[in-house]
Amino acid sequence: KKLCVAGLQARFGYTVNQTPKEIMERLEYELGVIVKTGYATYFLIVQDFVNWAKENKIVVGPGRGSAAGSLVSYLIGITNIDPLKYDLLFERFLNPERISMPDIDLDFADVRRDEVIHYVEKKYGQDRVSQIITFGTMAARAAIRDVGRVLGYSYSYCDQIAKMIPMFTSLKDALNTVEELKKLYADDPEGQRLLDMAKKVEGLARHSSVHACGVLITKDALTEYVPLQYAAGDDQTVISQYSLHPVEDLGLLKMDFLGLRNLTVIEQTLKIVEKTKDIKIDLDKLPLDDKKTFELLQRGDTTGVFQLESGGMKRYLKQLKSTSLEDIIAMVALYRPGPMEFIPDFIASKHGKKKVNYLHPKLEPILANTYGIAIYQEQILKIARELAGFSYGQADVLRKAVGKKIKELLDEQEETMIKGMIDNGIDKKTAQKIWEFIIPFARYGFNRAHAACYAMIAYQTAYLKANYPAAFMAALLTSDQNNIDRVTIEINECRKMGIQVMQPDINESFHTFAVINDDQDNKIRFGLNAIKNVGHNIAEVMTEERKNNGPYKSLEDLLSRIKNRDLNRKSLESLIKCGAFDKFLERGQALGNLERILDFNKKIQQEEKSGQNNLFSGLPLAAPVFSLKLDDYPDISADKKLSWEKELLGLYLSSHPFKDYFQLLKKQVTPINSLKQKQKQTIQIAGIITNIQLHQKIIMSNEFKSGKYDINFMSTFN
Repeated sequence: KKLCVAGLQARFGYTVNQTPKEIMERLEYELGVIVKTGYATYFLIVQDFVNWAKENKIVVGPGRGSAAGSLVSYLIGITNIDPLKYDLLFERFLNPERISMPDIDLDFADVRRDEVIHYVEKKYGQDRVSQIITFGTMAARAAIRDVGRVLGYSYSYCDQIAKMIPMFTSLKDALNTVEELKKLYADDPEGQRLLDMAKKVEGLARHSSVHACGVLITKDALTEYVPLQYAAGDDQTVISQYSLHPVEDLGLLKMDFLGLRNLTVIEQTLKIVEKTKDIKIDLDKLPLDDKKTFELLQRGDTTGVFQLESGGMKRYLKQLKSTSLEDIIAMVALYRPGPMEFIPDFIASKHGKKKVNYLHPKLEPILANTYGIAIYQEQILKIARELAGFSYGQADVLRKAVGKKIKELLDEQEETMIKGMIDNGIDKKTAQKIWEFIIPFARYGFNRAHAACYAMIAYQTAYLKANYPAAFMAALLTSDQNNIDRVTIEINECRKMGIQVMQPDINESFHTFAVINDDQDNKIRFGLNAIKNVGHNIAEVMTEERKNNGPYKSLEDLLSRIKNRDLNRKSLESLIKCGAFDKFLERGQALGNLERILDFNKKIQQEEKSGQNNLFSGLPLAAPVFSLKLDDYPDISADKKLSWEKELLGLYLSSHPFKDYFQLLKKQVTPINSLKQKQKQTIQIAGIITNIQLHQKIIMSNEFKSGKYDINFMSTFN
């Protein structure tokens, strides 16, 4: 209660005496339920580590799931969405009529999640905090490969059979539906033996690992409740030998610490903005009506924006022309299989192209925000409460009954709800229509509290992209630097935004992607960590040395200062080939003298180890003990440089081999990204063959040869 009173002042600027009656009543009601259910300590534990994370500049999500419906959670800093402003219900989170353990899931910046877990271990004792085991089971394809290995069959034979089984299909179903597999089972005794054995092990636990987010906290030593072990291949991480559901069945306290990549992007963006512009951004104080942000959303320029970057979502955003956070909340809830069919009506109603009708006047205040469409579970609860006189607890039972589609329970709820509406003065015919109206929505209904929290993260990422584009894209590229497909997409997005991503440079690149701090604010330098064969350690060593002792004056200077074994042939050759040393010397000369360069660095390292330092080495302008003399070599061609970029950076960065042909071909070919789904249409495309892979064993059945299967079937062999 003391924390909540402090929260009233921090969140709203109210003392207890100044607090409006409706807020005070909601607070007292929630506190009463929390005390009655005995969960006060649970809330105190959660708020402690969440606020510790925030104090240590770890970005924490605004909330996740139904917890954001609690005013107490908002006041004590667990969530960051005002449940009163966004009309969120406490009963969807903690129902006094159906008491069950509250479930507060928390999102942290993924690269700093472990710091929060270590804090909890330190606070409550390592003997009382552990992560939770999870078991990987043997799927059909894995069962084939594992059994085949044990039986001594060749990998190619097992792999060929495994690939006949469609993804997410059991062996039993595959043997009934895949003709090719049926034939193999009937004609090949070895294949039959393999499949019979694989059926016996399919679904069994294959290996253990650490649960992605579950953390167990106990009052006394963990060994009083659960057996423990070290995580596979890790003698530091302690995990419970009981998996998630047995832990919950024992009534133990399990909390979900989730790592969210997008929060790391936000955290990195804030750091870059502070460093390059000397601006501190407070996420809690972002204006929620920012013009640039909504212009970005209306254009559908949402690559990298949380929850809003799929192709379909971009298309709908362009049509929607969102003007408020409410629009984003609705799109997060609607863009899922099922409710997606309501999106066109939602958009048409927003723009006045479709008239909104309500079956009863009492529905209007509940559904007005969503143009007569019941998008959220909370709206169903309100309809049951306002129109049928249900308590929120009873309404939650209705929600569950509809969601689980249990006929007996549904029939019972239908009778109760219609009777309640009639008792409230609604005629029977209208009551029946209202019941039929809410059923499909109740099945698809989304938790508004969760949608509001994720819409807030979506807005925050869109705001940063719209207002600090270079910083945001640098952070995004860094977060995806190990996924070259994503890096390629994001660099193309940078080009579209007018941001230049420049090749690595030993004096300007950091281990992450970095913004070049100038007046234009439209240049990003490629990160050393994202270069193939350049490890994280040597990238950090080189940038740290430059930070401490100034830029490198020459290749000789760098080799004299970096005395680390990770500066080896592989890393040095990659740095040269991608242009990181272009300011010092031409790539042809550097590669031609590679042995001499490595030998020079080796001698420097040996000198360091022997302790025989140069008499003048302590002086600031000391020359290296050895000198580096390089022979002349011819320059490298532009085409070769581009091929190295593709190999080491994953894409053509400085130019593109196709550039010279683009003007010539653009009127004769159709760009792949503009293809339409039309049948019997012949088109011409142009491209560059980058790799040809030959397969010795290809199944060519008569059906395939006769054209029974289309090109999609062929592509599985290609």
